[in-house]
Amino acid sequence: MPWPDVVTPLLDSVRYATLASYSWEQPRLLFLLPLVPLLFVGRWVLAHRRQPKLDVAFVQGQLPRDWSTVLRFVPDVVLALSLAFGIVALARPQRTDERVVQSGEGIDLLLVLDVSGSMELQDLRPNRLEVAKRVAREFVDSRRGDRIGLLAFAGDAYSLAPLTTDYDLLRDNLQGLRLGMIPNDGTAIGTALGVATNRLRDSRSRTKVCILLSDGENTAGSLDPLTAAQLAHAYGLKIYTIGLGQDGLVPYGQDAAGRTRYVETRLDETTMRQIAQAGEGQFFRATDEAGLRQVFRRIDRYEKSEIKQTRYRNTRDYYRIYLLWCVGLWLLWLGLKNTFLTNALED
Repeated sequence: MPWPDVVTPLLDSVRYATLASYSWEQPRLLFLLPLVPLLFVGRWVLAHRRQPKLDVAFVQGQLPRDWSTVLRFVPDVVLALSLAFGIVALARPQRTDERVVQSGEGIDLLLVLDVSGSMELQDLRPNRLEVAKRVAREFVDSRRGDRIGLLAFAGDAYSLAPLTTDYDLLRDNLQGLRLGMIPNDGTAIGTALGVATNRLRDSRSRTKVCILLSDGENTAGSLDPLTAAQLAHAYGLKIYTIGLGQDGLVPYGQDAAGRTRYVETRLDETTMRQIAQAGEGQFFRATDEAGLRQVFRRIDRYEKSEIKQTRYRNTRDYYRIYLLWCVGLWLLWLGLKNTFLTNALED
């Protein structure tokens, strides 16, 4: 084996970055490291107390200091390092590589959100659309391994995000939803279901789910909502419908005098129920943010992905290199004891 191939790992093992990268099987043993120098201090104190003192007269002037005086501390330093590396080896430095393997299959899920003008109503604060965006994002955050898409509709319907597991992209698209983003205003529920069916029909997932959220009744588009729901079911889509907001007079901005304006609004609950029934799903009504959050939690429980995670852990020990340091320095110390560097009378 070439000499650099031996020296390089030895030198690398004493770098701070290397030591900091380890996990330790017995980390408490590292607390013994500060005791190593204390052993030599205690030894020196005891030897100094036992050593008899002789009165010696010196000539005037300072005695010359010889370099061998400093070298006599080398064996103690070598022994201390040997003990320190021995403690490090006993603490069992390790590195663990963890690999996660997913098995199973997620579901394909499409969020279909109403962005028509009525979503500006303020019975939910700050308005219906902002609350729907916030709760939908929480729902996305709770999913793992599913492909999720986003579709927005008003008088027309547009697919904003394809089925994807890139949840950051999906969150960005959710954040970008705004009132007036679709020029043709209205509520084209049938058209939205048609676009959702076109997006999901080629999916190979065993479970295809459409969550449609709206606050009104079908007022636009040429496709009947119930017919669209039956077509979606024929392609294997399961449809959940969510009716958002209150019926009756609800606040909507302010007039010129600064007083709150109220407008009349009504949800076509009958059609929403029929859509959910045709899609073998369920209809929910949410009149406030807490209710909407509870609806999404229920859907989250109903539509669970069958994904299993298997973790493989590979732990590698690195104590051998420190044991090599310990034994090598110990042998060096034994060799130094037989040289002029050691005072045999003190030992």
